[in-house]
Amino acid sequence: MENADIRVRFAPSPTGELHLGNARTAIFNWLFARKVGGKFILRIEDTDQERSRLEYQKMILEDLRWLGLDWDEGPEKEGTFGPYLQSERLEIYRDYARRLEENGLTYLCYCSSEELESRRIEAQAKGVAPRYDNRCRLLTEEDKRRHVQAGHKAVIRFKVEPERVKIQDWVRGEVEFDTALFGDFVIFKSDGYPTFHFAVAVDDGLMKVSHVIRGEDHLSNTPRHVLLFRAMGFQIPQFAHLSMILGSDGARLSKRHGATSIGFYREEGFLPEALLNYLALLGWSSGDDQEIFSREELTQKFSIERIVGSSAIFNPEKFHWVGTQQIRRFRLAALRQRLEARGNDFSKIGSDHLEKMIGFVRERAATLKELGSELEVFVKEPGLESEEAKKAFSSSRAREILEALKHVLENEWKDEAFPVKSLSSCQKSLGVSGAEFYPLLRISLTGHAHGPELKDLCPLMGKGEVLRRLEKALKKF
Repeated sequence: MENADIRVRFAPSPTGELHLGNARTAIFNWLFARKVGGKFILRIEDTDQERSRLEYQKMILEDLRWLGLDWDEGPEKEGTFGPYLQSERLEIYRDYARRLEENGLTYLCYCSSEELESRRIEAQAKGVAPRYDNRCRLLTEEDKRRHVQAGHKAVIRFKVEPERVKIQDWVRGEVEFDTALFGDFVIFKSDGYPTFHFAVAVDDGLMKVSHVIRGEDHLSNTPRHVLLFRAMGFQIPQFAHLSMILGSDGARLSKRHGATSIGFYREEGFLPEALLNYLALLGWSSGDDQEIFSREELTQKFSIERIVGSSAIFNPEKFHWVGTQQIRRFRLAALRQRLEARGNDFSKIGSDHLEKMIGFVRERAATLKELGSELEVFVKEPGLESEEAKKAFSSSRAREILEALKHVLENEWKDEAFPVKSLSSCQKSLGVSGAEFYPLLRISLTGHAHGPELKDLCPLMGKGEVLRRLEKALKKF
């Protein structure tokens, strides 16, 4: 197969926000397409009329763009095989349903949902796997007329003959399915909309999808799709079914493990590069010890052969670590621009000086939100009402120490060289411990007793601002 013929698709349903598992699927498809020079197709599967929402569709597109996943064909980027919203392809599905009917491969089924549920319960009681018993295959024309006259609604079922369907999965090797386990299945619902199975098979066939990379929860759907591909004369794509992402307890990742939507991590200020990096590591290995990747490095190293079949564990601590590593990799100017784009107001600080501040605090941040909080020490008045501040200021010598600090910094701080030795001499002359002396200065400047080295913090804050904050602390007395 020529690389130009390799076509993959990501096909989310706009029934909710884009979550981590679906995003990982999109990432693997995108990386594979970009690595081999193929096409990445975005298709919106919105035939669930009750649950599909336009606002979710917009959110999914925004989240994909935020992750840096661009598509070659899809919404807002039409291609040869559109439209790319299933709700706009209904006539195409009806046409292919008619073709199957003409070839004697389908029939109308009038069994009600209540009847089907009753039979399912009965089968379970007997210890038999529930499946449709194909009874409507045998309806006569007279039987059909009676159903129509009674106002019974019909679905269209696809005829399944007993056989064993085999596929060679890129992740799981050879997988074999027995069609007797599921029997004739519905391809068109009574509301006039295709089922998931039928719409997917028609779309993948017509859009010439060469590789279907999706979650292992779809593995059991694959034999139905293979049967439909064959019946409609489409080329059967290659398959790769990705393992599930699990929580720390080994259960499938869900809201009870914490936030699972891309939108949450976006709002929290994680870099998209960090989320892309971490999700790519869930179920794929580069084959070496590298764990931190740029988008370009991931594209260069990704291979479908290195997707692993074992389940991946979403580890918030590891993700947080990846966030810190990505923050450290970024150019300071780029971090400044990202912070400003999030609405952080640093207008009173020059760009060059702000970037020095970012370089100073970014070691302690995994997100833009955390980075902005770390920078607040420079732009926000320190709160002096905390318990640790009150305790420090309650010392009988607190005012004396603050006045001495102010005197030293006002007179000994010259030419940007912070007077470390002068402060040490001042502490000794006062006869107080460093544990009583230095926290008073840090609290006066930042509102906290612990934090970055004063010799680094104060020059960035500037002599004038340091003295102003010390004066404000003195006024508390």
